[in-house]
Amino acid sequence: MFSASLPGPIFSVVNFALVNMNQKNQDKNKDHRYHRTGWLRAAVLGANDGIVSTASLIIGVTAAGTSLEDILLAGVAGLVAGAMSMAAGEYVSVSSQADTEKADIKLEQHHLSEDLEYELQELTEIYIHRGLDQSLARQVAKQLMAHDALGAHLRDELGINEHISARPLQAALASAGMFTLGALMPLAATIVVDASHIMQAVALSSLMALACLGALAAYLGGANITSGVLRVTFWGMLAMALTAVVGRLFGVMT
Repeated sequence: MFSASLPGPIFSVVNFALVNMNQKNQDKNKDHRYHRTGWLRAAVLGANDGIVSTASLIIGVTAAGTSLEDILLAGVAGLVAGAMSMAAGEYVSVSSQADTEKADIKLEQHHLSEDLEYELQELTEIYIHRGLDQSLARQVAKQLMAHDALGAHLRDELGINEHISARPLQAALASAGMFTLGALMPLAATIVVDASHIMQAVALSSLMALACLGALAAYLGGANITSGVLRVTFWGMLAMALTAVVGRLFGVMT
């Protein structure tokens, strides 16, 4: 292994600046949100899709003049099909990402075992490009590789981080579960209101749910809440309006 020649305090500061996290102090990471990106994306996508697709489906079928039983059947079928589709799609997509990460890890392990000096130089050049002079960059690279050669290369060369690595099952369950929760909102509105007011009740309750979802997602992600609300409500309103027009046209033609 490489000898450590950089003073400890200086090394700690440089390491923090390079990797943008201090693994020795987990409390400081609680204010950062990068570790939420994987499950937050899947959860928001699932809930948004559940609300928008189910509400649009119910509104479209209602606009066509069908019976309450047929409306509920369409809504429940849309919930089941949508939840399974979201779960399957997320699992397949994230599994592909996980497979790619595993292949890269295996390849990097091979490179480290074959030519350690080349890998040291490669890491040194990365740090030089980030603003360190050659001498300091090489010392940092030596200490990082002495501590965890594979981890240093995965993080700084390939951008693979344990906090945001692909988790297929987690993403699938989050998407399916949140889709179901989202779809239950327009379904509940369909059940509790009079048949003559289904379209208005579903549209209003769904837009309110989308606004809350957009605000929550923006808050958890540290983004602008107003932008988050406007983004999801605009597309939700557009989807419901278009399906209402299609349903009305279908009802007139039949």
